[in-house]
Amino acid sequence: MPRSLTPLLAAVLVIYSLHQLLTSVVAPLARELPLTTTQLSLVFTAASVATTLASPFWGLLLDAAGVRPVLVAGLALCVAGPAGFAAAVAFGLNETLTPDLAFAMVLVFRGLLFGAGLASVLVAALAVAGLSTHGVVERTRAISFVGAAQGLGIVLGPVAVGVLAVASLWLPLYVAPVVALLVAVVVLVTVKPVERSQEPVEVRPLELVPAFGAGFLLYLSLAILQTVVVYLAADRVRGTSGALEGLLFASGIGLLLAQGLLVPLLKWSPSKLSRIGSPIAVAGCALLAVSPSSALMSLAFLVVSLGIGLAITGFGAAASLGVGSGRQGLMAGLVTATGGLTFIIGPMLSALLYEVEPIAPVIAAGLAALLATGLSLVPAARYVPHSVG
Repeated sequence: MPRSLTPLLAAVLVIYSLHQLLTSVVAPLARELPLTTTQLSLVFTAASVATTLASPFWGLLLDAAGVRPVLVAGLALCVAGPAGFAAAVAFGLNETLTPDLAFAMVLVFRGLLFGAGLASVLVAALAVAGLSTHGVVERTRAISFVGAAQGLGIVLGPVAVGVLAVASLWLPLYVAPVVALLVAVVVLVTVKPVERSQEPVEVRPLELVPAFGAGFLLYLSLAILQTVVVYLAADRVRGTSGALEGLLFASGIGLLLAQGLLVPLLKWSPSKLSRIGSPIAVAGCALLAVSPSSALMSLAFLVVSLGIGLAITGFGAAASLGVGSGRQGLMAGLVTATGGLTFIIGPMLSALLYEVEPIAPVIAAGLAALLATGLSLVPAARYVPHSVG
C-alpha cells in the first residue's frame, strides 16, 4: 500500500466513524430539542445533498491545486460541523435558542457543513489511491482499502456511541469535534504532496458510462435496503432484541470483508469484480425477500453487502483506471457523488414502495442489482498506458 495513502485511510476511518456516531445520537437528541420527524429527515437529506454537490467541486479543486487545499478546507468543515451541532443542541436545550433556530443550526452544521466535509476526505483518499498506484491490480487494491476504511468506520461508529453513552448521552456529541480536530491536525502534518504519474492513459469517456450506471444501481440497491430493513425488522422479527442492530452490523461486515479481505486476496480485475459481485447481491436480495427470522435476514444482508462490496470496488477502480493522473480528482468526485445521490433517492423510494407493498423495496433493490449485472457485461473502459512521443 502506498505510504501517501496511509494518513488518508486513517482520516476516512475516523471521520466516517464520527459520521455514524453523530447519526446515532441525532434521533434521541432531536426528541429533547424537540425536532419533528420531518425536520430530522431534512437534516439527513441535506447531508446527502451536500455530499453529492460538493464531491465534484472537491475533485476539481484537487486536480487544480493538489490534495492539501482540499484537506485543509474539508477537514475544517469536519470540525466546524460537529462543533456547531453540539452548540445548537446545548443552546437549544437551555432555551437560549428557539426550537426553530436550533433546527436551523442543526440543518446547517450537522447537515450541510459536515456533509460537505465528509465528501472531501473520501474524494481525497480515492484520488490519492489513483495517483499513487500503477497497474490494474495495484490500483484496484488501493481503491478497495479506501472502501474498507469507510466500511470499518461505519461499523465502529455505533460501537463508540454505545461505549460513550454509558457515561452520558451527551458525551458523543462533545467528543466528536475534538476527535475531528485531532484527526485534522495529524493528517495535515503527515500528508505529503503526491507525485503525479507521467504515464498517459488513453481515455474514452463513453466507455465509463456503463460502469457509472452499474455503480449507481448498486449503491441505490444498498440505500433502498438499508432503509427498508428498519421496517422489516419491526414487522418480521418483532420483539427480538437487537434485531435491527444485527442487520446493520451484518451489512457493515459484508462490505468490510469484501473490500478489506477478498479484493486484495483475489486480485480480480474491476470488470470481474462487477460481474461476480452484482449477481451475488441479486441472490442476497432473493434470500432477504423470503427470510422469516432475524438470523436468516442477517445472513441475507451479509450476502447482499458482500456482493455489492465486490462490485462497487470494481466500479471505483474502473473509473480511476479510465482516466489519467490529471483527472483523478474529478473522477473520485464523480464516484463519491454517485453514492451520495443514491442516498437521497433510495430512502424516499424505499419508503414509498413500502407503503404500496412491504416486499416491494426488496424487489426493487434486487432489480437494481440485476440491471447492474447486465451493465457489468458491457465491455469496460480499458487501461491503456502508452509512452510519450
